[in-house]
Amino acid sequence: MTTVRGYISRIIFQNKENGYTVLTLEASGEEQSEITLVGTMPQVAVGEPLEAEGELREHPIYGEQLAVTSYSQTAPQDILSIERYLGSGAVKGIGPALAARIVGEFGADTLRVIEEEPELLAKIRGISVNGARQIGAQFEQKRELRQALIFLGEYGISMALAVKIYDRYGQELYSIIRKNPYRMADEITGIGFYKADEIARRAGIAVDSDFRIRSGLMFSLSSAAREGHVCLPKEMLLDLACSMLQVDIDEVTLQLENLMIDRKVIFREWSDTVLVYAAPFFYMEMNTARMLLELNTGRRGDSNEAERHIRQIEAEEKLVLDERQREAILAAACGGITVITGGPGTGKTTAINTLIRYFDEINMKIELAAPTGRAAKRMAEATGREARTIHRMLEFFGAPSDDDEEDQIRFARDEGNPLEADAVVIDEMSMVDIHLFCSLLKALKPGTSLVLVGDANQLPSVGPGNVLKDVISSGCFNVVRLTHIFRQDDASDIVVNAHRIHNGEAIDSSARSKDFLFIKRDDVRHIQGAVVGLVRDRLPGYVHAGVTDIQVLTPMRKGALGVENLNIVLQGFLNPAGDKKKERQFPQGIFRVGDKVMQTRNNYEIEWERIGRHGIVTDRGSGVFNGDMGIVRDINFFSEEMTVEFDDGRLITYPYKNVDQLELAYAITVHKSQGSEYPAVVIPLLSGPKMLMNRNLIYTAVTRAKSCVCIVGLPEVFQSMVDNDTEQKRYSGLAECIKETAGWDMKQPPMQEATPPNILT
Repeated sequence: MTTVRGYISRIIFQNKENGYTVLTLEASGEEQSEITLVGTMPQVAVGEPLEAEGELREHPIYGEQLAVTSYSQTAPQDILSIERYLGSGAVKGIGPALAARIVGEFGADTLRVIEEEPELLAKIRGISVNGARQIGAQFEQKRELRQALIFLGEYGISMALAVKIYDRYGQELYSIIRKNPYRMADEITGIGFYKADEIARRAGIAVDSDFRIRSGLMFSLSSAAREGHVCLPKEMLLDLACSMLQVDIDEVTLQLENLMIDRKVIFREWSDTVLVYAAPFFYMEMNTARMLLELNTGRRGDSNEAERHIRQIEAEEKLVLDERQREAILAAACGGITVITGGPGTGKTTAINTLIRYFDEINMKIELAAPTGRAAKRMAEATGREARTIHRMLEFFGAPSDDDEEDQIRFARDEGNPLEADAVVIDEMSMVDIHLFCSLLKALKPGTSLVLVGDANQLPSVGPGNVLKDVISSGCFNVVRLTHIFRQDDASDIVVNAHRIHNGEAIDSSARSKDFLFIKRDDVRHIQGAVVGLVRDRLPGYVHAGVTDIQVLTPMRKGALGVENLNIVLQGFLNPAGDKKKERQFPQGIFRVGDKVMQTRNNYEIEWERIGRHGIVTDRGSGVFNGDMGIVRDINFFSEEMTVEFDDGRLITYPYKNVDQLELAYAITVHKSQGSEYPAVVIPLLSGPKMLMNRNLIYTAVTRAKSCVCIVGLPEVFQSMVDNDTEQKRYSGLAECIKETAGWDMKQPPMQEATPPNILT
């Protein structure tokens, strides 16, 4: 660490919102020199004396810089320094001439007068009484911020977070820190439970404090939501909280009941299990259930007339629909909610295309959408119609704060401004979480036909909820399962083996196949080598695709064959460093031009553009989403920005501070691949936790491939995954909410494959 002292000679850049600043300091000492400082330094101004501590770094363009970790400001001491400071523009309304008159009047006592008796400034020509008060208020605000930063620093709070805390609470922050710092975990992005707990420990708050236990319980529920759970069984929640807090269970139980009394959490008993919800999730599921049932009582068409139209379409298109496909199309044609589910090759796309043609013929306006950009692009290619992401269809317009959580997003389309559509078809429905599904239903007007298409055997959504499976298992809606494999004649082992995996059947790893290959390796290094060889050398020509189109899918993030390590290995072979290739080190690793990257969280505000021929901008918009993938096209050392071109042609320029939203994507988890299709996938398998190494996961991985699947590793590990049908339990209550709203008896055991009477018969 290096410490420097001196006067601020120039402010190069300053972000007024977060205090990030680049400045030049005229350092004091035996040898006068200038040094560039970068870091969070809110409200510093030219002319102010500054002492800063940080790490010296060499910038490739700007040379040596000090990355500031802490700093302190002191008032200028001599008359010349005071005049220079006031005349620098640091104080709004005072320029060099006025600064000279003020210092000429008050001399060395100038700063004391401004802070303690600002009304005396009105004696100076050019300063009104109101102006004098405003100057004094500016000094008071700066003094309060300096004191707050010093105070918060004593609790281990970084300057960036300290600025957020001060902006939110002002002078109230002192009582909050000393009485209930856990409040900040709920109200300020970037301060989670553990940070608040550390602050509380330094403030001397007891480990069995009511505030601590209540915050720990809410944190346990929010952590469960990040793992996909909408609620938790009461006993499980108590065990988790007790283990984390190291507090007696009686104390935790008492505070859980207090949270229930305050309506922060909701208890529901379903099937003899008491489930605990964070209140917003409970109301979200109940509202979703209500809207689904209301929508399902909407328009009912004439099934005979619909069947006549469909048979006419079959004749014109020379189609032969099987019984289940026709049943699905007729159900959707007659309105309400229809779920069409089935594995690969079972004719879901044919059913959708026929349904679109039917809606066109009876002049119904139809909207097509999917959860991700890749899935929407596939839907558009398969149907020949425009398909959008659900976010774009609902016209998202950003979060009310800098929080990127899904429940913070706002949509222009809602109950007051519904979609102008008679029918809405959602593909890849297994990826839709409860947040997004609730928002979708709010935007549908009464009488809209809603068709949910997806493979219920794939992994559930990354976000909280188990929407598709819950809607099916509720037994309240038309569900049509497509089971006939239409693509068997193509001799596609991908399709055939996907269905064998689903059925838990054995797969012969020694059988010769043109599109489902086993490459036996029993050693990590040999597996890594085989993966590199496949992606770089063998598969691109075999499936007629580029190297970056081949996707490595792995069950886990950690370990030798996890995402993090494989990406480093693959980057080294597929996009090695070069003398003329730009690259930069970031906290999460090195990025260089040509790297394949993925967005790791939703950013609704970031702007993008598409460039057409001759460099002309053809389209502009905002928003990039978790799972979007692209290629690094440029790294600008001067402006400190990195440009990424995404699959759909969007160009996004990331300031360095936002690059933490990206990660290398040569290898991704199977979860992140949902809704995507790749020319070929490579799946390294050696070992892993049983909870991940299951049938559900390997089925999802295999069905991501269009032309070729390569399993690299031990065939017996692959088969053990096929045999392991124990999915990781995901707690949600949407099915029960639907049945309760519909008037079913919740004391009865839930129906696993409940099928309501078919409306067509």
